[in-house]
Amino acid sequence: MLPIVLAATFYAIATLWLARDARAFGEPQGRGWLWAAIPAVTLHAFIHWLGWHQTGATDMHFFAALSLVGLGMAALTVLGAVGGPARALGVVVFPLAACAMIAYALYGHTTRPEPLGWQLLLHAWLALLAYATLSLAAVLAVFLWTQERALRRREFHAWLRVLPPLTELESLLFRTIGAGFVLLTATLLTGAVFVENLFAQHIVHHTALSILSWLAFGALLLGRWRLGWRGRTAVRWTLTAMALLVLAFFGSKFVLELVLRRG
Repeated sequence: MLPIVLAATFYAIATLWLARDARAFGEPQGRGWLWAAIPAVTLHAFIHWLGWHQTGATDMHFFAALSLVGLGMAALTVLGAVGGPARALGVVVFPLAACAMIAYALYGHTTRPEPLGWQLLLHAWLALLAYATLSLAAVLAVFLWTQERALRRREFHAWLRVLPPLTELESLLFRTIGAGFVLLTATLLTGAVFVENLFAQHIVHHTALSILSWLAFGALLLGRWRLGWRGRTAVRWTLTAMALLVLAFFGSKFVLELVLRRG
């Protein structure tokens, strides 16, 4: 339990540090928050390593996958925010990662994971990284919507200075979506190559929703390139595509593993 408590504490310190700086100065000051965020991410990863070491197999069940996506989001936030203005993501991402980690610690060891071959492990890791990246895009989309709404209403709150300028935030959103789209494409390709008999594995709905999400993200990127989509249009497409992806992965895993007990 000690690593869990320490990781949650460090996540809380990093979140409060960023929130305090934003409230006091309008933007995070310095990189002191990293002294808490880096140990939090490291301990979070260590907790999963301990679980895998104890069971002898990689755990990809519902709460484990949820925690791994949270870990990926936190790690990407740290890596992306060190030299950039996107550190405000930490105020949202770090609490989500901490909650997912605690849920994994409390409920994620109720089933014994089955060993996976390297092909399925590659597919699973690509999927988790794609979900983490596109989840960050969804958070950025909410930031963009909030910022645009406040500016339209001429509500110049201090917290607006925490966010990058509107054009920079929009550019960051599409770069993140682009990276996530590449990862999601790789996920679907490895699934098509390595996953056999979709009907027997009860993942037809998962595959169909994932393809719909991939099409939605692809349409958004195409619309951005050809038609200059931005603002609320980009936000709506991003959140719709992300909702499909959440239903595809966590919705299906929730039903199969927690409701029907087939995981």
